[in-house]
Amino acid sequence: MVPYSEEAVADLRLRLGRTRWPDSIPRTGWNYGADLNYMKDVCRYWRDRFDWKQSVQEMSRFSHFRCSVQGVGIHFILENGKGPNAIPLIVTHGWPGSFLEMLKIIPLLTDPAKHGGDPAVCFDVVVPSLPGFGFSDRPSQPGMNTFRIADLWAELMQALGYKRFAAHGGDFGAAVSTILGLRYPERMLGVHLNYIPGSYRPYLQAGAKLAAIEESFLRDADEWYVDYGGYAHLQRTTPQTLAYALNDSPMALAAWIIDKFRDWADCAGDVEKKFSKDELLTNVTLYWMTETIHSSCRLYFEDRKALLQFQKGEFVGVPCAIAHFPKEAPFPPRQWIERGYNVQRWTEIPRGGHFAAAEEPELLARDMAEFFGGLISAR
Repeated sequence: MVPYSEEAVADLRLRLGRTRWPDSIPRTGWNYGADLNYMKDVCRYWRDRFDWKQSVQEMSRFSHFRCSVQGVGIHFILENGKGPNAIPLIVTHGWPGSFLEMLKIIPLLTDPAKHGGDPAVCFDVVVPSLPGFGFSDRPSQPGMNTFRIADLWAELMQALGYKRFAAHGGDFGAAVSTILGLRYPERMLGVHLNYIPGSYRPYLQAGAKLAAIEESFLRDADEWYVDYGGYAHLQRTTPQTLAYALNDSPMALAAWIIDKFRDWADCAGDVEKKFSKDELLTNVTLYWMTETIHSSCRLYFEDRKALLQFQKGEFVGVPCAIAHFPKEAPFPPRQWIERGYNVQRWTEIPRGGHFAAAEEPELLARDMAEFFGGLISAR
């Protein structure tokens, strides 16, 4: 059962009612950041109508567990497939998401027959919360980066009895899944990604010539971080300073997170085309109730010192699939990715953005099932 506290809900509503609002230049909308009128609407809904208890009950429909892995308490959902030959699959979220991103996709993967999929391809789905996110422990020592997390996931899957397994991820989850393929190839059935980590650099021999499309991507990526990467720069450099505001003010937290859902989802600037207020606020409230905004942002700081830059001989040789959702940016061209990954499947998904499993669960689940199902049938 997911924990719930009436006292914590009352405190949240009190704080929302005492929000001190910033000024805003009229009719500027989202040009300067999170729109003031929209955030006031969110605040009213959060205080007066949002039902955290109902959200907790919805989460509790899934099987939740916690275990200690190398001394770190890890929360995870485990749902078994409805078939005799279920494929073990670990699915990893990113920031500013959580395990909640994956709730829509779990039934599609575990019980495909019920949802119009191929009943012969089902999965035992493991959805952990990254350390410092949700109901997992907040790291108390430096160094909890995506390399360390991949080691934790490998041990977690071993403890669950899965000697070999598949991995999927986006955002930080893409880095963790990549590292699993890099460090544990003998245990991996395959890796499926809907994002390529921003720090990824393949090994390039001296004098290697990049294709024009690769050169263009690297320039575009640099421009993207200049124009849109302010949040990442703060989280990579001074997450503690940022945390005083976000951990103390629920509306500061909501603005910081919802702004990214609007920017990164395939929603044409209207975040509620993809996510209801209840969906947005369930995720924000999870961060609020667990006080994990600082520990989650700190992963950017830790990963700045553990970049995914391949050395000579490093290559993700296990079968890899890339699902490219059109709103995901910046996104490398296939040539750049194939320098470091054994890409056996590439799918141009017709719609969707950064939060693929929550935005377009059917499209993502179908691509995962076709890829991993094909690997199993080819053995």
